[in-house]
Amino acid sequence: MADRDILPAVFKPSHYNLSISALEFENWTYQGKVTIDVTVTESTKEIVLNSLHIKLHTAKITVQHPNALQPLETTNFAYDEKKQRATLSFAEAIPASQKASLEIIFEGIINNDMAGFYRSKYKPVVPAAASVPKDDENHYMFSTQFEACDARRAFPCFDEPRLKATFDFEIEIPDDQIALSNMPVKSTSKTSGGRQMVSFETTPVMSTYLLAWAVGDFEYVEAFTDRRYNGKQIPVRVYTTRGLKEQGRYALEHAPKTIDLFSESFGIDYPLPKSDLLAVHEFTHGAMENWGLVTYRTTAVLFDEKTSDARYKNRIAYVVAHELAHQWFGNLVTMDWWDELWLNESFATWAGWYAVNEFHPDWQVWAQFVGEGMKSAFKLDSMRASHPIHVPVQDALDVNQIFDHISYLKGCSTLRMLVNHLGEKTFLNGVSIYLKKHAYGNAKTEALWAGLSEASGVDVDSLMGTWIKKIGFPMLTVAEEPGQVSVKQSRFLSTGDAKPEEDQTTWWVPLGLQGKTDTKEVQTLALTAREDTIRDMDSDFYKLNHNGTGFYRTNYPPARLAKLGTQLGKLTVEDKVSIVGSAADLAFSGYGNTPALLSFLQGFGRETSQIVWAQALDSVSLVKSIFGDDEAIKKGMESFVLKLIDDAVGKIGWEFSEDEEYLTRLLRKRLLLSAAMNGHREVLEKANQLFESWSKDGVAFNPNLRTIVYRAAIKADAAKAFGVLKNEWEKGASIDGKEMCLAALGHIRDTELINNKVLPFLFNLSPPAPTSNSVPSGDMHTLGSALAGNSSSRPLLWEYLQANWDQATKKMANPVVLDRFVRVTLNKFTDAKYLGQIDAFFKDKDTSYFDRTLEQVKDAVRGRAAYRERDAAVLKEWLSANGYLS
Repeated sequence: MADRDILPAVFKPSHYNLSISALEFENWTYQGKVTIDVTVTESTKEIVLNSLHIKLHTAKITVQHPNALQPLETTNFAYDEKKQRATLSFAEAIPASQKASLEIIFEGIINNDMAGFYRSKYKPVVPAAASVPKDDENHYMFSTQFEACDARRAFPCFDEPRLKATFDFEIEIPDDQIALSNMPVKSTSKTSGGRQMVSFETTPVMSTYLLAWAVGDFEYVEAFTDRRYNGKQIPVRVYTTRGLKEQGRYALEHAPKTIDLFSESFGIDYPLPKSDLLAVHEFTHGAMENWGLVTYRTTAVLFDEKTSDARYKNRIAYVVAHELAHQWFGNLVTMDWWDELWLNESFATWAGWYAVNEFHPDWQVWAQFVGEGMKSAFKLDSMRASHPIHVPVQDALDVNQIFDHISYLKGCSTLRMLVNHLGEKTFLNGVSIYLKKHAYGNAKTEALWAGLSEASGVDVDSLMGTWIKKIGFPMLTVAEEPGQVSVKQSRFLSTGDAKPEEDQTTWWVPLGLQGKTDTKEVQTLALTAREDTIRDMDSDFYKLNHNGTGFYRTNYPPARLAKLGTQLGKLTVEDKVSIVGSAADLAFSGYGNTPALLSFLQGFGRETSQIVWAQALDSVSLVKSIFGDDEAIKKGMESFVLKLIDDAVGKIGWEFSEDEEYLTRLLRKRLLLSAAMNGHREVLEKANQLFESWSKDGVAFNPNLRTIVYRAAIKADAAKAFGVLKNEWEKGASIDGKEMCLAALGHIRDTELINNKVLPFLFNLSPPAPTSNSVPSGDMHTLGSALAGNSSSRPLLWEYLQANWDQATKKMANPVVLDRFVRVTLNKFTDAKYLGQIDAFFKDKDTSYFDRTLEQVKDAVRGRAAYRERDAAVLKEWLSANGYLS
């Protein structure tokens, strides 16, 4: 396959027998033996497979052949670290054979880079088992992370998604610890020195990146599916390190019923005999869908009713469902190659929200998705440096750079648009056809379209082709004449300057139109040309993109946007979120302007939806972040926000009740936070009283108020708040509370404190620094992003990063972590001078793991700088004319 840099097709694996033993907790090594059953398609003297940071000792191949050769052995190994391959050279030719067995003895490393087989440090909340390795500050657990191509870090293998095989796995562990893998334990036998060998049942046929194992001082909570599979209910367990298992209960409420829901919705029973969820203390992403053993960042699976913020319920329910959707879509049927990654992630994202909506309809998660998921996708896809959903990937090592909001959120948005067009039942029937046809195999995008077309009778490829293969999305510009509207599509760019050659795509755009005369029905019309005219329109009220299901921005005439601001009662929650998002993006890009956005928002003072308020206040926060360096605009925007939320803040109050709706809790949190951050005196006083009572006397306050209290404390006395919150981050019992402490510390504006305390805390290596003074690399984006959003700390962070680049890249050795950190910390500048600084600094650096991200960062800066220059004067004039400037 010329478009892919893949292993030679001479060897095709069918089964692995992998044994790991002699785990060494001093120098973090282990011994391994893997026997791989292969087909040899042609005679050769070389075997090329994937291997990285593994020391091969010996290799032997035994071939079943008419001429019955003796086993061929070698210690002649050549390593290509750049391609992450090893070549095993033999003195004699290996003949072609349908059956051969390759045995490799090797030594591996238990690294601390969150890739391959790695160790995670943690501080136990109760005494740990005696054998758990520890140092002066931390204990350690062990787990794997193999996607996209890091199985090769743990054992030599043919590490490509199409090279599926079955796996037998065993691992030797201390006999007071627990071992987990994809399948149930088959047997346990004593070895020596207080150790035991744990063997697991054979896996189904699967890709190497889905193999997983873990070792630690684990305990679990357990439940069972309601449905029976092969006559048995499936056991579902949430595993944690000792002392945390009760925080897995909330995830456990969702996992079994999610398995049942997907089994019924996809028309295929869950294919494994068990389902384990494991909380891992150090993790790159949110979770990983290893078949039968899903691993999670702690905040994506653990929840404490007494100490956790309610918003994490939403996250856990969604992430659990997303990963379980992968057990079918990704694991049972796997993408053919990494350029089809969107196929895995977009569907799992859609299915995650689909499941949460089934279990929690009162959460209105599809409206949330319009305001959060689609907004994130729009932001990235509106840049010149975006990429299509389907991206050619020649080298699997490049896959991390497309593991982003395009593959997840734009892909999900386009699927949601398709589901709305076909109908949910028809869509799921098509998915079932696809899964059944390709079970235990690999498939391309076209196979999914074929299944959906078979179920619907619609040529899905013709509808979706441009959405998947072309970069960007359309803006629909609306023009009005009496009794009719014309709609024209063009590519939306956040910089507002699409060139003719960049604007060649004609998308299939479902209009979701409401407002035809003599009917209130939503019209199933689609725009399939560059421009069209729709007649018989109601001149008083109409709207496009009903419920925000279309992945596009709508540019209404200014007078129409203003009128919609007086007709909010005719709009759904999703409509309001979508229109606010469009108005904000149009202002940013120059297709609209900030006064139009703020004029529209002035009518939202009596809004009751948390999701609408979140979108409205997010759009105002963006304006503040762009123009906030101007003191007059900053004051004017604060006055605007306080007037906008005044009634709502007065009504919502501070008290949480146990039977209160989930969205009401979130609304209170958001309104009070906005009040505090915009100088609401009474709210700040109350928040600071709560902080004082807690920090001095240990008087607890509702965890949903944590963000407000922390931010108010930083505003009042940053130095004091830093000490208290850093101590809470280190010693506090709340899992999500640690994350919230880091986010809050990023809002410190004292430059001396930032330079001398906050930035060293972020970048320090541990060791030599104590862990109490070093943010783990997997969490650096949380504090880094907040610092980048803070105009006082933003330039200091950039200066520190440049001065300490070698230390930073050593700490963020995992390319996923480094790529994410670059993305969230360099994209908030509002002055074009930083473009030159970024180019100059990275000119002689190896940016191969984040070069696409770097271009996206620069696009973001260009857009922000242009927005500030273009709208500063007109924004100030509007604020003055409307009484927000004294």
